[in-house]
Amino acid sequence: MKKKVIGIVGMPGSGKSVAAQVARNEGLPVVSMGDVIREVAALQGIPPSPENIGRIMIKIREEEGEDVVARKCMSKIDAKDSDVVVVEGVRSLAEVKAFKEGYSDFVLIGVYASPKTRLKRLAARGREDDPKTIKHFIERDERELQVGVGAALALADYMIVNEGRIEEFKAKVKEILGRIINENKSGDALKADRGPG
Repeated sequence: MKKKVIGIVGMPGSGKSVAAQVARNEGLPVVSMGDVIREVAALQGIPPSPENIGRIMIKIREEEGEDVVARKCMSKIDAKDSDVVVVEGVRSLAEVKAFKEGYSDFVLIGVYASPKTRLKRLAARGREDDPKTIKHFIERDERELQVGVGAALALADYMIVNEGRIEEFKAKVKEILGRIINENKSGDALKADRGPG
C-alpha cells in the first residue's frame, strides 16, 4: 500500500504534539519519533530526564547514523493500517531524506513559536523530559539545533506560526492536513472539513 507520510518538525514546545493530536482527532495514525528515544531509555533502564533523553538522542545518531530514528519509525509507519500516516518530531535533513526515499509521497509541516512562548508552554506542560530551568531549556534547544532541526524546519513544505490561541492553531493544522490529503486524494482517509484559515 502506497502511503502518504506527513512529517511534523519544530523546536520543543512549538506545538508539535498539539498538531499530532489534531491529526489523531481526524482519524489519522501518528508515529512519534520522540517515543523511539524514550523506548531506548526505558530498555536501558535510564530515567527520561531532559539530560538523559538529550544524550541518548545524540548517542544513537552517532552510533547508528543520523537517520536511525527515521529508519526505526518506518516499521511503525508500515504497520499502520492507513494510507496516510503522520510522523511527529522530524529533527534533521538526514531524516527528511530517509522519509523521502522511503515514501515518495512525503510532506513536511513546520511549526514555529518564539523561544519565549515555547519556554512558557514547556513549563506549563510538565512532561518528565521537559526542561525545568532556563539553563536546561537553552541546552535542549542547542541539542535540537545540533541534530539539525533548524535545517529541517527551513525545508518545510508548509509553515504554521503558533503564537496565538490554541483554537486558531488547531484550526490551521486541520486545514493544512485537509489540503495535503486532498491534493491527490484517491481514498477517503480524511474528509475535508476545513476550519477558518
